Amino acid sequence: MTDLSRTDVLLDPRHDAPVDGPCRSGARDVFERGANEQAEAARQREEAAKAVCHRCPARLPCRRRALADRVLHGVRGGLTADERHLLLAHG
Repeated sequence: MTDLSRTDVLLDPRHDAPVDGPCRSGARDVFERGANEQAEAARQREEAAKAVCHRCPARLPCRRRALADRVLHGVRGGLTADERHLLLAHG
């Protein structure tokens, strides 16, 4: 079983993503909103990104980094930008 609480994960500071995470593979386009993306397409893309994050052993460190750095875009650590904003606003 994969340890989802790893803290030794190397995060790439240019992309706020794990150096060895699944988001660094061909699935990268699901993590960022495209120009003129419709709401339903954005929701589906975000759900696909969250599914990739769910399988990632670096999910929690990635999420912590996105929250600490207040990353304002994309899915990071299994959370959308809006979800991270809500956590920060109520935290």
